Amino acid sequence: MPVWCCRCSLAGHFRNYSDPETEGEIFNSLVQYFGDNLGRKVKAMPLVEETSLLEDSSVTLPVVVIGNGPSGICLSYMLSGYRPYLSSEAIHPNTILHSKLEEARHLSIVDQDLEYLSEGLEGRSSNPVAVLFDALLHPDADFGYDYPSILHWKLEQHHYIPHLVLGKGPPGGAWHNMEGSMLTISFGNWMELPGLKFKDWVSSKRRNLKGDRVMPEEIARYYKHYVKVMGLQKNFRENTYITSVSRLYRDQVDNDGQDRDISTQHLQIEKSKFTKRNWEIRGYQRIGDGSHIPFCLFAENVALATGTLDSPGRLEIDGEDFPFVFHSMPEFGAAISKGKLCGKVDPVLIVGSGLTAADAVLCAYNNNVPVIHVFRRRVTDPSLIFKQLPKKLYPEYHKVYHMMCTQSYSLDSNLLSDYTSFPEHHVLSFKSDMKCILQNISGLKKIFKLSAAVVLIGSHPNLSFLKEQGCYLGHNSSQPITCKGNPVEIDAYTYECVKEANLFALGPLVGDNFVRFLKGGALGVTRCLATRQKKKKQHLFVERGGGDGIA
Repeated sequence: MPVWCCRCSLAGHFRNYSDPETEGEIFNSLVQYFGDNLGRKVKAMPLVEETSLLEDSSVTLPVVVIGNGPSGICLSYMLSGYRPYLSSEAIHPNTILHSKLEEARHLSIVDQDLEYLSEGLEGRSSNPVAVLFDALLHPDADFGYDYPSILHWKLEQHHYIPHLVLGKGPPGGAWHNMEGSMLTISFGNWMELPGLKFKDWVSSKRRNLKGDRVMPEEIARYYKHYVKVMGLQKNFRENTYITSVSRLYRDQVDNDGQDRDISTQHLQIEKSKFTKRNWEIRGYQRIGDGSHIPFCLFAENVALATGTLDSPGRLEIDGEDFPFVFHSMPEFGAAISKGKLCGKVDPVLIVGSGLTAADAVLCAYNNNVPVIHVFRRRVTDPSLIFKQLPKKLYPEYHKVYHMMCTQSYSLDSNLLSDYTSFPEHHVLSFKSDMKCILQNISGLKKIFKLSAAVVLIGSHPNLSFLKEQGCYLGHNSSQPITCKGNPVEIDAYTYECVKEANLFALGPLVGDNFVRFLKGGALGVTRCLATRQKKKKQHLFVERGGGDGIA
């Protein structure tokens, strides 16, 4: 069956994968499409067997990373051969961890037992490797200290694992789309990636450094610059959109050399006849004139680093699709900046109790737009994010929280002129005349006229390219994947999906929403792949008679 693949898009015609082609021709096709640098790098790396890339008339990459935000960038950095070592004069404030590190000082962290090193550590991530790596990069950060990293990095090119990182926009992912008027929740140095201090970079871009928190657009530029300065560009492809990621199965009885998709029912009936093969990644790349070039790639491993900002959360109520109802901060910010809501008598409805909703409150408040703020929780709920933020470091968010607590609606009073909160309320519906119906936990309903509404209740990743929208990968396979409620279920130390071998997930998909902790995912994945590559190399060495001294 003819298949439209990456090399077909260059040749300008359909090509059957079973057509007789030499391995060299196929490899050159991949090089032509993805750049000569990749070909030179792959051929130059002695620990990567060319046979692992060339298989049955198709090129198979060791790794394809989907998503080019900080998770994908950090993974590319480590797959490119950068290795972390304990600095010669470093002393970690955690004496037990330091003694463990001293036991294998000559080894990179990638080559050490991550389970052993992370044992007993505690932090603000549920993933132990994330807590470990954060402890090495930012020792005792949660206690308010700004200790330097105890690691130094070496580029060891023989550890390079060929890979591609596919993203919709420039490196940095969703950071390029965030509202520019707000400060990041994290300190600048917590947003940095290994090997390039954010403070050093930003000091060369602006003269006055006021405070440690920065604008999202600065973070986006930093990530884009990081890819360039670290020499990772050859691994990145922008403007790529993934339409499907699926397993290929091979019929062990069929010897015609073709791979074909086997139905799940058929597979269950004759499971012993089929073996899992590589991943097939299909999609298209947008080019300058707006046209799409389809591509098809094969990979031994796929790493999901998409983040969770693709699909804004919805209330799923009547009237939610009216044009006056927004579902993202950039949309709302654009309406404010264009003056569409200024001078309006009717308030803006803001739904949500997280930091993005707080950003929207501040945006409206600072532009003299009256606000109705609706959220389901009590203001004393201990899980509210505001209770986890020090007042001195985040005064603007505590200002919002103070208003949530002290300016709440009551039956005895009307709406306040600037801001009124509605704790333990939810929206029943929106009406075409720009009215909304609210209901409290007692069932009491209230109708308000609005100038606009913005629903900011979280977001979901777009995993439509996976079977079942990726739901089967979560802890609860009947629910969509979410960062907090239903992350992808992974092995705690390799980040490999429990329910799908050779598929990895990192970053917000596994619950690590902060850049500080998503870097641990890159460490876990890199260690897993490097270990398997080493075993594969040893196996090939023995098969070729290496055990008898024959090269």
